[in-house]
Amino acid sequence: MLHIVNKSPSQTRTLDSCLRLAQAGHALLLIEDAVYAATARSPAAAAVREALGRLKVYALQPDLEARGMQAAVLDGVTLVDYGGFVDLVAEHSVSQSWL
Repeated sequence: MLHIVNKSPSQTRTLDSCLRLAQAGHALLLIEDAVYAATARSPAAAAVREALGRLKVYALQPDLEARGMQAAVLDGVTLVDYGGFVDLVAEHSVSQSWL
């Protein structure tokens, strides 16, 4: 399953809910303001680091660049472009968007 989160962890508890329910082997894609969670100084950094042990975590690179955060990405988070986003959706038979 591919989990897609678009809200900042400072704005909502959506990422926390997603991480609590995501199962080992699932994938997480952070887009829009959720990419802040993939950065070292994010309040969600510890939760994302923990999730890396059981989930494959991706962040949309154009959204990181638009926010000037591309240099602060946590180790282990894979950056994808829009084509990579499409590939992730195609690879996973089920996608869950967390709003």
